[in-house]
Amino acid sequence: GHAAFLALERIARLRESTDASFAEARRAAASAHIFTTHTPVPAGIDRFSPDLVETYFSRYFQKLAVSRDEFLGLGRSNPFDPNEFFSMAVLALRTSNAANGVSKLHGVVSRDMWSDVWPGVPAEETPIRHVTNGVHARSWIAPNLMRIYPRYLGPDWQLDPRDERIFEAIEDIPDEELWRFHVRQREKLVTWARKRMRLQLVNRGAGIDEIDHATSALDPNALTIGFARRFATYKRAVLLLEDMDRLRRLFNDEKRPIQFIIAGKAHPADGPGKELIRTIVKLADESDHLNRIIFLEDYDIDVARRLVQGCDIWLNTPRRGMEASGTSGMKAAMNGAINVSILDGWWDEAYEPDLGFAIGKRESYDSQDDEDAVESRALYDLLERRIIPEFFDLDTAGIPRKWVARMKATMMRLTPNFSSNRMVGEYAEQFYAPAHTLAEKLNANDLAESRKLAANIDRWRMHWHEISIGDVIADVAGPVPVDTDVHVRALVTLGPLSPDEVSVQLYHGEVDAMGDMQDASHTDMNHVSAVGNEHAFAGTFK
Repeated sequence: GHAAFLALERIARLRESTDASFAEARRAAASAHIFTTHTPVPAGIDRFSPDLVETYFSRYFQKLAVSRDEFLGLGRSNPFDPNEFFSMAVLALRTSNAANGVSKLHGVVSRDMWSDVWPGVPAEETPIRHVTNGVHARSWIAPNLMRIYPRYLGPDWQLDPRDERIFEAIEDIPDEELWRFHVRQREKLVTWARKRMRLQLVNRGAGIDEIDHATSALDPNALTIGFARRFATYKRAVLLLEDMDRLRRLFNDEKRPIQFIIAGKAHPADGPGKELIRTIVKLADESDHLNRIIFLEDYDIDVARRLVQGCDIWLNTPRRGMEASGTSGMKAAMNGAINVSILDGWWDEAYEPDLGFAIGKRESYDSQDDEDAVESRALYDLLERRIIPEFFDLDTAGIPRKWVARMKATMMRLTPNFSSNRMVGEYAEQFYAPAHTLAEKLNANDLAESRKLAANIDRWRMHWHEISIGDVIADVAGPVPVDTDVHVRALVTLGPLSPDEVSVQLYHGEVDAMGDMQDASHTDMNHVSAVGNEHAFAGTFK
């Protein structure tokens, strides 16, 4: 089932326990609902045909005291389109008090995706906000690092993992000690991966020679790149395979060896995702790539923990805008792994040049083929020109000082900012506490405030067509110099509504070559006078 079905049942029970109308019960129930959307991918957003919804939910028409069309309208962007499918995401939006995406960029993507639920509202003002995901630090930080931290961060560092000041002490950890810890983690990963590969081959019925070869797979001293996640096509697990000649050159560099450990699963019904896995496995089985790339089957939380605690690089290559957040990179960063990623999901807001590497620069492309080609080249350029040289730039003590500095910056700044403590705090402060307060208000005294709100909304809808904007006069004509105050006066007819019931706003911003407004914002106008039902509003903007 979907959590949005719960909203329908809560509305129904409120109607049963009171004499509230559907509109009144809906407002009361929605006051306590927050909808968190977790994906922009169409496959992750359930949509059902009107006939199917009617088959299973016709009894709710009576329980809610609504018609078939009214019920179906709850799940449609356009409630009046009889052919539109019933979307669970739209139902959640229409029966919630607030909604959020799970990263800053995902908030932008979600506002654009669902802007038609609020027609006429600028996309940037669509009421969907964001709380970026976080991970539970103690569940993912390597035990050996947990033993190092108390000596430098203090014994109570775990009490508030979102306190940036605590993690500034990571700078005090000697480079030698941090690098020694990290090398040991990589060695442990290689040893474990060899055992797991051997078991995979035994279960597959491989020959003795192939099984024995697994005991020497991978190099404990090589730059180790991890890629582990669901094998959905938008995650582009094969972006590295766009240029096999460059990949082979990297694999054949014995002085600066690199290797890939790949793990993941595809949904049983995802044919293209399973084909990606077959492509990776075939590549890993080729003799030219033995010891340089392996695929680990049966991806689970134990595999994920081993990888994020032992890899040098965490690679992420989704199509930009398709990764809602991503959390594996956060887990890797907490262990000192360096993220190399498309600027998508959490990395779009986390990336800074001294923390990791960005593949691309938020470009738009004419086609997915162009996108794959350009970003594959960008990834190889990063590996060849920056990542590999920096990783193998060792001093006389065998320490890659620049790399260790990058590790420290990553751990210091990303651990507190992408912890679940920070995430839960933001949900509580921005969503849960306000929802609790509103729900208490709207559900008190036999839903008195909910009834009042529903009546007001009905009234506003009834008279909306009587609102019109007349003359709009600005004191500056033509192009406006930068930082100039512009005073605007507007005459607005409100019908029977009072000025206190409306908000009149100036919408302003720069206009691009296509005549579209960019980086627009709004300024509230003040009511200054009235003649009958015609009202004057004034406002100023720069």
